[in-house]
Amino acid sequence: MTGVGGLVEPLLLTGARLVGHTEPVDLLLRNGRVRAVAPSGTLAGGDLGGAAAGRGEGAGPVERLDLDGRTVLPGLWDKHVHLTQWALVRRRLDLSGASSAAEAVRLVRDRLAEGPPDPGAALVGYGFRDGLWPDTPAAALLDAVAGAVPVVLVSGDLHCAWLSTAGLRFVGVGSHPTGVLRESEWLPLSAVVDRVADHLADTWVADAAAAAAARGVVGVVDLEIVDNRTVWRRRFAGGFDALRVRAGVWTPWLDDVLAEGLRTGDVLPGTGGLLEQGPYKVVTDGSLNTRTAYCHDAYPGLAGPEAHGILSVPPDDLVPLMKRAHHGGLRCAIHAIGDHANALALDAFAATGARGSIEHAQLLDAADLARFAELGVVASVQPEHAMDDRDIADRHWAGRTGRAFPYGALDDAGAVLALGSDAPVAPLDPWLAVAAAVSRSRDGRSPWHPEQRIGLRTALAASTDGRGLFPTAGGPADLVVLDADPLGVGGGVDGSNDDRFDGDRFDGGGFDDGVAETLRQMPVAGTLLAGRWTHRAL
Repeated sequence: MTGVGGLVEPLLLTGARLVGHTEPVDLLLRNGRVRAVAPSGTLAGGDLGGAAAGRGEGAGPVERLDLDGRTVLPGLWDKHVHLTQWALVRRRLDLSGASSAAEAVRLVRDRLAEGPPDPGAALVGYGFRDGLWPDTPAAALLDAVAGAVPVVLVSGDLHCAWLSTAGLRFVGVGSHPTGVLRESEWLPLSAVVDRVADHLADTWVADAAAAAAARGVVGVVDLEIVDNRTVWRRRFAGGFDALRVRAGVWTPWLDDVLAEGLRTGDVLPGTGGLLEQGPYKVVTDGSLNTRTAYCHDAYPGLAGPEAHGILSVPPDDLVPLMKRAHHGGLRCAIHAIGDHANALALDAFAATGARGSIEHAQLLDAADLARFAELGVVASVQPEHAMDDRDIADRHWAGRTGRAFPYGALDDAGAVLALGSDAPVAPLDPWLAVAAAVSRSRDGRSPWHPEQRIGLRTALAASTDGRGLFPTAGGPADLVVLDADPLGVGGGVDGSNDDRFDGDRFDGGGFDDGVAETLRQMPVAGTLLAGRWTHRAL
């Protein structure tokens, strides 16, 4: 095998099965493309050479690999990640299991007992969710166990941080009444704790990308809040070749991208065809956990101007921004979580004619469901968030959760769904997203609003970048090889195209937590990117 941009030896995968089918097929991969998919045994040696010669490719040697009945799908994509932050979080103190401020403090104390952070660095934790905590985070609680050591704890949704007094000084805040910084107080400061040397960040990102490839991932839309175009050019120049990357752009770098004439989907030279210009990203409201998602109804117990959440980019600002990006050939990826924020984002798509996606779409008015399809706006959603936030939603969106994380309703309304993780908010593993989308359950709990499940075929198709469920001749040789057929996890595959989960997703049974757990642990035997292995366990 060769590196980025090099030719890859032709590969014939024999004895494969397509999802939902029992008849074996063979797949010929050559020069980064799927050249043929045919019943097993029909691609004879002479046919391989003839097909290649007819395209002027030359026959050449063909490596053969018997998949022994394993299932082949188009490679999986995560349509919303912050890849550098995910790489950093994999090395940070895990606070996701903390059920109180006191428990989080104990985790900090225990970590510090193992040794202080490096000189000039802070102890950084990630993943706390205080929306249901019985006690209140405060700087003084961390000061009691950390003293002069800077401590910065980032919430699971990235929209706030809890800091010790020394941690506040570390990020440049002289004093603060609580030590909990939310939304606009925190987001501009997050870069301080995310700042590491380029060579370290690039090494850790490469490790995270390899782990993603081991779960069948071939591509990501990276929405890190940096100059992604420059960062990813550096990484590909340094030999990165584990994933396809669509590099999103934020407002501070929009002028540079437009001046270069880059449009969404354009391939950046010198990256082996693996780096594309991504969408233009705007965050219009906050999050559920911090009670800052912008909603029509006030949050229980809150009063004042922010009782309904925070609208960080109002329509008077959003519309001209989207119009400018759209005229420059960029798709728009608009963060909207609360129902009011989603309505305004859809209004902005209608006013500008822009194409793109609403990221998250966690709470929607019934009247807005059909507008996604009418406007051609993709619902880019992260189903694992519904499992993380179901209890918080039941408290803070009480009486409205029937239209929270409404994937089934969006699907019924004809919206195009795209699944992702928002890593590090959820792990970069598409099987977690698929399992959550089709089951609405986790950890042995009963399904939460099971009427909002989507079918398994729908969830898989929402994870393959629009390539459906079957590799096709002429398409990219981006493939995932599975030890089990996903459509068989609930009771076998009969060779038909019937998706029993789409047909009976509302029956209250069928997809139990055991099946969901099987999907979460889906064994991945191999991942191919442009015809070369990025993960191989067979």
